[in-house]
Amino acid sequence: MNKSKKNLAVLCTAIFVILGMWVMLSVHCQAAETNNDEKQQTQTIRIGAFEDTFNYVDKNGVRRGYGYELMQALAGYTGWKFEYVKCDWSNCFDKLENGEIDIMGDISYTDERAQKMLFPDEPMGEEKYILYADLSDMDIETSDFKSLDGKRVGVLLGTEPEIMLTEWENKNGIHTEHVNVNNNDDVEKKLANHEIDCFVSLEESIWSEQGISSVTTIGKSGIYFAINKERSDIKTKLDYAMRQLEQDSPFFKADLYKKYFTLDYIQLLTGKEKVWVEEHGGIQIGFLNNDPAIFSMDKETGKLTGMLAEYISYAKDCLGNQTLEFNIQAYDNYDEMIQALQNREIDVAFYAGRNPDFAEKNGYALTNTAWTYSLMAVTDEKNFDEDKVYTVAVPKEKEALKQYIAFSYPQWKIVDYDSLDDAADMVIQEKADCFLMGASQALIYDNRQKFKSFPLTNTMEACFAVRGGEGSLLSILNKTLKAMPSDMLTSALAIYDSTPDKVTFLDFLKDNILAFFVTAGFFVLSIISIILVLLRKARKAEAAAKLAANDTQKLNDKLEITLKKAEDASLAKTRFLNNMSHDIRTPMNAILGYAQLMEDEMKGKDLPETSEYLKKLQQSGNLLLSIINNVLDMARIESGRMEIDENYGMIEDIWQTLFEIFDDEAKKKNIALHYTINVEHEHILTDVTKVKEIFVNILSNTMKYTPSGGSVMINIDELPCSGPGYMIVRTRVSDTGIGMSQEYLTNIFEAFTRERNTTKSKIAGTGLGMSIVKKYVELLGGTIDVESELGKGSTFTVTLKHKIADENYYVKNYAENPETYSEILKDRKILLAEDNDLNAEIAEAILERAGLKTERVEDGIQCVNKIEKMPAGTYDMILMDIQMPKMNGYKATQAIRRLPDRDKACIPIVAMTANAFEEDKRDAFAAGMNGHIAKPIQVDKLLSTLAEVWGKEMTDETDCHM
Repeated sequence: MNKSKKNLAVLCTAIFVILGMWVMLSVHCQAAETNNDEKQQTQTIRIGAFEDTFNYVDKNGVRRGYGYELMQALAGYTGWKFEYVKCDWSNCFDKLENGEIDIMGDISYTDERAQKMLFPDEPMGEEKYILYADLSDMDIETSDFKSLDGKRVGVLLGTEPEIMLTEWENKNGIHTEHVNVNNNDDVEKKLANHEIDCFVSLEESIWSEQGISSVTTIGKSGIYFAINKERSDIKTKLDYAMRQLEQDSPFFKADLYKKYFTLDYIQLLTGKEKVWVEEHGGIQIGFLNNDPAIFSMDKETGKLTGMLAEYISYAKDCLGNQTLEFNIQAYDNYDEMIQALQNREIDVAFYAGRNPDFAEKNGYALTNTAWTYSLMAVTDEKNFDEDKVYTVAVPKEKEALKQYIAFSYPQWKIVDYDSLDDAADMVIQEKADCFLMGASQALIYDNRQKFKSFPLTNTMEACFAVRGGEGSLLSILNKTLKAMPSDMLTSALAIYDSTPDKVTFLDFLKDNILAFFVTAGFFVLSIISIILVLLRKARKAEAAAKLAANDTQKLNDKLEITLKKAEDASLAKTRFLNNMSHDIRTPMNAILGYAQLMEDEMKGKDLPETSEYLKKLQQSGNLLLSIINNVLDMARIESGRMEIDENYGMIEDIWQTLFEIFDDEAKKKNIALHYTINVEHEHILTDVTKVKEIFVNILSNTMKYTPSGGSVMINIDELPCSGPGYMIVRTRVSDTGIGMSQEYLTNIFEAFTRERNTTKSKIAGTGLGMSIVKKYVELLGGTIDVESELGKGSTFTVTLKHKIADENYYVKNYAENPETYSEILKDRKILLAEDNDLNAEIAEAILERAGLKTERVEDGIQCVNKIEKMPAGTYDMILMDIQMPKMNGYKATQAIRRLPDRDKACIPIVAMTANAFEEDKRDAFAAGMNGHIAKPIQVDKLLSTLAEVWGKEMTDETDCHM
């Protein structure tokens, strides 16, 4: 009994020992397997990397290619990492055989190669061999292979491609001369030297980039990865990975092929297609006129926009050997358009949905897809399963959309609606489950009520419809679509379909008037601050340059360099002033222009608070413009670029204008404002604008610093003058204002200076006014003196010398009498050349309110083309901006003046520009313009200039040609 127990214990112990050893062995084996798996996962495979379309490094150092991307996808299943070993086509085979690399791609299978290397069960892809030629320069027809007889064909002799070429020639009964070519460079060289007429090559995108076209495919073969003979483990894993990839992504290799091997060659018409075009003439296209995103036509001009315009614009000359002509015809509904197609009234229906069943029943054929359109289902349901049965609301006239639904979602029921709001109501009232629209439009409804939008998986494909049997036309249209950049029409549709309803800047301004003017004011003040800082720096730089020039005068060898620097600085400053003047006046034109339009719209409306806001904004805008003009004028004076523009004026008219400017302000401040004129000669020749600016600045100061209850007296007297034909006018302006200290009088004409008591009185200003007055007076050859006493007032005495103008010189201008405006402007049509949308909107509003008709173009080229194409007399005048893209206003004017049609060449042209300096006016007249209007636009000045130009219409004797 004891012995049995002992044996049992020994047996149990042995069993436990065996079990323990088995467990330990299992753990060890598992660990070994794990280590082997990890080793497998991190296994590095050496790939032979010879440069071709299958595996290459681009100019940015990024590896690309069909074979490269395929191997990366397979590595997801094998866990391989790769080392790329550089080699060329010949020594890659040697490296594979001797084990320096493990695998290489893009290899054709042969029995001989199979003796030296391993091939996987499935090919990595397919190689197509294409016969290429420059069809625009050869008498080769793709529709007639017999045209290849006797041609010299470049091919690598003794290779698979030549065997394929020979077999293809024998099959088609063609005889050619084979010429050896070693590579692509050799092909290009022999083509250029006319040693070959065409050549055989793999399908590669480089040929389309050089204008080479595909004639036909002569053959194709599978291509494989080749594996070192000793690495059967790699073959096993590669076969497994390729099977898995095929199962998981059946179209992966097809998509990869499409990516790297393009068929985007120059599209050319065959001889048969050329005959069709020559015999048939223009291609008649029918379209629906109720879809503005696809088709839209301006009823007055007939200009077409939208998808049809995009297509015609590109397709008319996209075929290298043929120009196509298109004619268009609008229809009200789809059935009418299809009936016209069947009746041969049109050749093409633009467009039809891809629904083969519907096309067959209606007797028409479909082209390739012209564009695709992603649609959203807008619904009030939380979830949307497009496989379910739904009732969908569709616009009555959208036949193509109905075809799309019938083909892609046959289980859905269609109900018609008249408008988008009707469709939304139908969904809310549960008469429909959803309605369809583009993604950008669907966003509008996502934020309304409880709607949600869900993308549909099936995109809508749009095609062109042609009559069945019209093979040549179908081929021509497909070639135009193939020649277009990928997704060109799809992208254009997204732009047109997403264009929101137009909201004019005037509408925005009405809703945000205070915010707009506060922002605009801050913007302009910031610009002024920048100008002042830059001007001060410029003056310091000029002073430093002059000092340096004086110090280096003794060093003659450096004088020329110093002078050159000074000239460059002056030129840079000139350019800066011109650019700043233009750039500042453009937003100021918008600010003051929209303020004027707002004032006109608010007339007769009971909005006292808003009217007061607007009035203050206009005053602030005019003040800012005055400050800007002063700053720029001061800079131009200092740079020596300010000139005298002598013109005619009457002393009485000048002072009547000045009096009217300040009369309202005087009445508001209870200031007595009077003037007297005691002159013998009323008519003068001088720079009237600068004379006015002199006294505007002086009177502005006197009104500003004269308290309520004070007075301002102006005396204008003629003094004796010894020079014949001249007169001297002395003008005294006396006020009872706060006066100035004797200390300040010595600095009164310096820029940026003001009396201290003016700042204590919170009186605003830049301190530029009197400095500009002094400069203008000196420029006109006059003098200015100031007498003042604190607390008593000031007297300004200005003496100017003017030429005496004979009374016969004065001719009353038509534009002087506003009552004649309506008669002169009546039924006139103006062509407005303006690239800035805001400026154009302001000008059009002003002109239309004055009873004028306008039409706008956006650059000089468009302006010249419009005048050339339209009949003479279509427009009565051109308002021409100067700084425009493509062609500026000067060149456009010169081009118009050179037109052979005299009636067109002599059309009045008036510059309306932010180029407002005197030399800009001279340049405008020198270019052949009849007038000049500076921005910001002053309505009275604009209308008076137009009336003046029309009042002096050119006679038959006038030579309008440049």
